[in-house]
Amino acid sequence: MTDESLPAAPEPALAPAGPEPGDSAPAGNGAKRGQLTGSVIIQAITEGSPAVITILAIFLALVISALLIVFSDPNVLHAWGSFFAEPGTALSLTWTSVATAYSALFEGSIFSPATVAAAFHGGSIAAIFYPLSLTAFEATPLILTGLSVAIAFRTGLFNIGAAGQFVGGAIVAAWLGYAVHLPAVLHIGVCVVGAFVGGAVIGWIVGELKARTGAHEVIVTIMLNYVMYNLLSYLLSSPNLIQAPKQFNQVAPAIDPSAEFPHVGGPPPQVNAGFLIALAAGAVVWWLLSRSTTGFQFRTVGANPRAARSAGMSVERNWALVMLIAGGLAGLAAATVIQGGAPPPPLTTNTYGTYGFDGITVALLGRARPVGVVLAGLLFGALQAGGTVMQAATNPQVPVDIVEVIQGLIVLFVAAPPLIRAIFRLRAARVTGMEAVAKGWNG
Repeated sequence: MTDESLPAAPEPALAPAGPEPGDSAPAGNGAKRGQLTGSVIIQAITEGSPAVITILAIFLALVISALLIVFSDPNVLHAWGSFFAEPGTALSLTWTSVATAYSALFEGSIFSPATVAAAFHGGSIAAIFYPLSLTAFEATPLILTGLSVAIAFRTGLFNIGAAGQFVGGAIVAAWLGYAVHLPAVLHIGVCVVGAFVGGAVIGWIVGELKARTGAHEVIVTIMLNYVMYNLLSYLLSSPNLIQAPKQFNQVAPAIDPSAEFPHVGGPPPQVNAGFLIALAAGAVVWWLLSRSTTGFQFRTVGANPRAARSAGMSVERNWALVMLIAGGLAGLAAATVIQGGAPPPPLTTNTYGTYGFDGITVALLGRARPVGVVLAGLLFGALQAGGTVMQAATNPQVPVDIVEVIQGLIVLFVAAPPLIRAIFRLRAARVTGMEAVAKGWNG
């Protein structure tokens, strides 16, 4: 099957071959890209640049979620039942309900004013950074799986298999973590490399199948996800494989302490070295896509495979290579889960969670740009870290599912710029200098 007979690769509001950071292009009024002037900023706001669209999408998602918070509070609903008799009470309770929920969400993910005040009176200074450490911890695997999906996007491939690649990396990392005994630093490195290789092998299979047979990556990755889920279940069910001794549940032995990531912000539960790996991976992917010949080929293949082939590029080789890298990044996400935590949880059939599919959401919100993926991962990490606090701090409790609603609405609105422009009556955007402000978030 030839490339011409394949379905067109999805391009969800992406511009794989667009200008990268450092490029310059003519802008309105002769200004260069990246120059910030008052007219450029006003134009970006009125026309709805990608950065403005993203901000408005988050704002609109929070507004709609606030309505859901109000509707889930019986006290507020009762007050609104007698609105005409006591309008002040209804409005006050509505404001209190929403403000309490969002304040708890903020304090659980960014910082709490109470801990800052306590630090000035002999309290713990480390407690000030505890919410941020939780946000970074939650964001770490999301950033890596988001990068896995994003780098494939830039080559015109839709990697839905980050979940299966995550499992491949998790199996290797867990086995190396408990079966191999090495000094601390070396043991950590071996497990990280093993996780990358475990995920890369699964990703490479997808790329090779597409390159050699024309098999569509969406179908192959979906099927491989189920293969890896069931393989993990089988391995954890056999005492002769990776099931923990004297265990009847599907659980692997705990990894050695020498394989655990050290904490970089102090004692547990501060953020661990996995977050640094995620940031380093984001920097490497940015350099690869925007500063290397390989990245140029990836973007060219993603923009137009026929033109890339005519220019002498091996489209098939780039497909296989990018999926190998994408799988490795998902495997690194598994390493941060298997080797992170305080202490790290043992490998089970629940370890992979929804990281793989959340990575698709993060990549879409970050518009497949490395910096955007990191920011989107931090945003979703903050929502997850603050969601539990929000549920515990409100009475009656605000369902933690509200966080998932916020995430879904943000992606929905970001993926539909015309809807945002229609709601806020923005003019059709032109490609102008302000887009440089949104690098990492723009399309």
